[in-house]
Amino acid sequence: MSSNQWNEANFGASHFAEVERIGQLADAGEQMVERLRKTAFLPGAEKSLNVRLGVAEAAQLLGCSTNRIRMAEEDGRLPAPPESESGRRLGYDIPALLNMRQVLGASPRRAPEDPPAIITVQNFKGGVGKSTVTTHLAHYLAVQGYRVLVVDCDSQATTTTLFGFNPHFAIRREETLYPYLSIEPTQDDLTYAVKRTAWPNVDLIPSNLQMFDVEYELAAAGSSGGSVLASRFRKLRLGLSELAQNYDVVLLDPPPALGTISLAVMQAANALLIPLAATTPDFCSTVQFLSMLSQVIGQLKDSGIQVEYDFCRLICSKFATNDPSHTMIQRLMEQAFGPSLLPVAMLESAEISHAALRMMTVYELDRPIGTPKTHKRCRNNIDEAMAQVEQLIRRRWGRAESESSMMLAAG
Repeated sequence: MSSNQWNEANFGASHFAEVERIGQLADAGEQMVERLRKTAFLPGAEKSLNVRLGVAEAAQLLGCSTNRIRMAEEDGRLPAPPESESGRRLGYDIPALLNMRQVLGASPRRAPEDPPAIITVQNFKGGVGKSTVTTHLAHYLAVQGYRVLVVDCDSQATTTTLFGFNPHFAIRREETLYPYLSIEPTQDDLTYAVKRTAWPNVDLIPSNLQMFDVEYELAAAGSSGGSVLASRFRKLRLGLSELAQNYDVVLLDPPPALGTISLAVMQAANALLIPLAATTPDFCSTVQFLSMLSQVIGQLKDSGIQVEYDFCRLICSKFATNDPSHTMIQRLMEQAFGPSLLPVAMLESAEISHAALRMMTVYELDRPIGTPKTHKRCRNNIDEAMAQVEQLIRRRWGRAESESSMMLAAG
């Protein structure tokens, strides 16, 4: 064998080995994800919620005085919070807070005649904080007392991971939307896929990598000119509409791409929230997303598929206050989008990043990761940003602002 032939043979073998390495890297990465999960929650344990609130914070959330809570405890309508060995009150957990809302008549739940809000958090640009916005909005609404369902439609399953489930080890394809949306469905409604989470009033339909099989199947059905694609669009809309009757708000997290699942989710929702970061590439790509969205909605309408939204808003999801370029881009957003851009941006914060490393949101931290000042600033900002969406939901129900949101606005 000549030296050239030897080099070519080894070069080809080397390339083959590198391709084989991709699977090894994936396996190693999945093992590390599982290690992270066990570090965060304890080996073999499910994610738990250890947040406790003082009486002043509970009163603010309920829109009442601390005296009203203490009086309800004294007359037996409410149980007192647990105490430490030294007699210090440990505060109220989330189930206790939800019970307080029921006993004191401070529940914000929709009336039976009010339509559930089905919000898709969507942008065809990846890296804009779509899953971060979705999970923080879900947990904000949970703290406020709403019943929430989160539907992870993205095969990357970031939202599923943030809820404490390992998409690779803990979620089977049969537990995702796949059995409902596939070409040969085995499920007629979506109740089979609903999972309880650490939050008593937040449920999840999870996702995993195998959800991408739906994308292939529906794309193939669409290219063959059949009616399967349109029927699956209608099926998802009907299924979510039926399931939503058990909730106040349904949050949909679709893939960051213009595919069949994204289109199905887009027409199944009755509201649209578009996160975008304060950078020139994100601004430009979001403009393209809006243009494509307008064209697609027109095409769907021509095909007899209606898309109607109660509201359509953009939210700046990664805003660094100390970056002049972010300020400049935010001004461009305000000029271009006007009142459709929510005025309060979601600030970029190390507290969010550190919580995500623990597969949590800021609402799930039982103590600050950074300094108390940084944590408080981050939490207050997220409260304000998410309260904007809450008010859009309540406006659709013909409700006035909630007491807690008015306090946030006043503060």
